[in-house]
Amino acid sequence: MSIFELAADEASAYESDGFVIRENVFSSAEIARLGEAAERAVALAARLGRQGKTYTLDGNRFVDADHLTIQYEHGPASETIRVIEPVHELDAELDALIDDPRIVEPMCDLVGCEQVSLWTGKLNLKRPREGSGFRWHQDSPYWIHDSSHVDRLPNVLITLDDATEANGCMRIIRGSHTNGCLPGIGDGSQLEGFFTDPACFDETQQVPLVVAAGSLVFFHPHSVHGSQPNASDVARRALILTYQPAGFPMLKSGELRNAVVPNGGVS
Repeated sequence: MSIFELAADEASAYESDGFVIRENVFSSAEIARLGEAAERAVALAARLGRQGKTYTLDGNRFVDADHLTIQYEHGPASETIRVIEPVHELDAELDALIDDPRIVEPMCDLVGCEQVSLWTGKLNLKRPREGSGFRWHQDSPYWIHDSSHVDRLPNVLITLDDATEANGCMRIIRGSHTNGCLPGIGDGSQLEGFFTDPACFDETQQVPLVVAAGSLVFFHPHSVHGSQPNASDVARRALILTYQPAGFPMLKSGELRNAVVPNGGVS
């Protein structure tokens, strides 16, 4: 067994809770480099966004630059980037992360195959005192019309800053993944189908994922999760990579990005 594969207790926790945490996987030096790469990606996305197609959803600004989607902080005039997807294409350091065995080997266990490829990857940004929250949602409703294997799209969140309740750490509803893809809120908004009906899960089961920078949180595509705004003076940045069986194209570009192991083969 590889040192990076899921242990039996981790696999059991993922199956019952819908998530598993590995703390302090990346060193402070590695996280510093990834943080610099993330900021380079933000700067490039900002430049690309000036030439992209702007639109609003529920009053919030989005820009599409080819297959890159940039979400801005709430309000149509905001210039602060909130989410970039896919982000790995914007910096070589972020692209290399897709092949890191500390991520790929556990993902092979969660996907249930020996080889995996990237489904999508994004950068979530919560700037100090400015970063907005994310309403309760599952990832699967976003993907169910684009993937025939939505149950096999596990996520991993890589924390680039210490995640605390004050700076809006991710919260997950323990066990919510066991009910599959849940209905949306149905309030007449443009994104009503993507925010989970609160009657369909038990909010008292929420777990704030307070973890140090450099930690990994693997979570199920059906797990209900969200977060509060950043009320602190400290940033809360996180990368989220989503994997799938090898040989399938990515969500937005339609291109293939198999995870490659150091010996030159695929994972």
